[in-house]
Amino acid sequence: MSELQVDVEGRTLTISNLDKVLYPRTGTTKGEVLNYYVQVSPVLLPHLKDRAVTRIRWPHGVEGASFFEKNAPAGTPSWVRTHEVSTAGSRSGKGDGTIRFPICDDLATLTWLANLAALELHVHQWTVDAKGRPRNPDRLVIDLDPGEPAGLHECAQVALMVRDALAARDLGCTPVLSGSKGLHLYAPLPTGRGSLDSDGTTALAKEVAEELMKEHPDLVTSVMTKAKRPGKVFLDWSQNSGSKTTISPYSLRGRERPTVAAPLTWDEVEEGAEDDLALEQLTMDQVLERVAELGDVFEA
Repeated sequence: MSELQVDVEGRTLTISNLDKVLYPRTGTTKGEVLNYYVQVSPVLLPHLKDRAVTRIRWPHGVEGASFFEKNAPAGTPSWVRTHEVSTAGSRSGKGDGTIRFPICDDLATLTWLANLAALELHVHQWTVDAKGRPRNPDRLVIDLDPGEPAGLHECAQVALMVRDALAARDLGCTPVLSGSKGLHLYAPLPTGRGSLDSDGTTALAKEVAEELMKEHPDLVTSVMTKAKRPGKVFLDWSQNSGSKTTISPYSLRGRERPTVAAPLTWDEVEEGAEDDLALEQLTMDQVLERVAELGDVFEA
């Protein structure tokens, strides 16, 4: 096992197996994955800041077995920030225990996670304050999941409908390629006194999904049953649950190719709605080129 020690912002990390191929189809190595996360960190870290991170790890590459990891693993460095989250009411059914999540606020923590082959970084729609207390959600997310033969073209068409429906509720939103099949739309929410909790944001997202399904039944569904999705775009409103997470913008995905959850401009979405070949999921190299040229279009 090849190892080397590196200094990352004053933290000493042991990095191993840089030549290990994690994406066999493209020959992408662990070293290249680490390099991607280092280069994209200026735009990625703001989207991870103060959010508990669930990881999906592929220790033997994307053609091998993967596993979800919520708790900070054994051997977590003492300098990694963590936060205890109650499991009460979560889908795990484990009762009133807690999960100690890592929070990725800096490059050293991001490098540590990437070295563990944590290719995918998933976060909640809420953050924690300086004392580790959960805040109300600061954003609403709607996951546009196409059922074959629908694809990104149909997602783009539906994304414009969601944008209009949210605008009617005085909310703007930002489109992000999921890195898998569809699109994610994020709407920033006011925080502080009187803000919506996770139940409130879930209800709002469901209201939008059901409204659009009623208006466009041939193209949109809000029903989770997969048998009802072929040829339609499922608007997954449930990602706003306090216990659920969504892939972070700029995170890699564990697909055949090293695709990324890549933010888009609305001009690109409008083009994708017109031309069924205009949109495609983007790889890490393409995303780094976009960031160098455009910066963080999510924030813009």
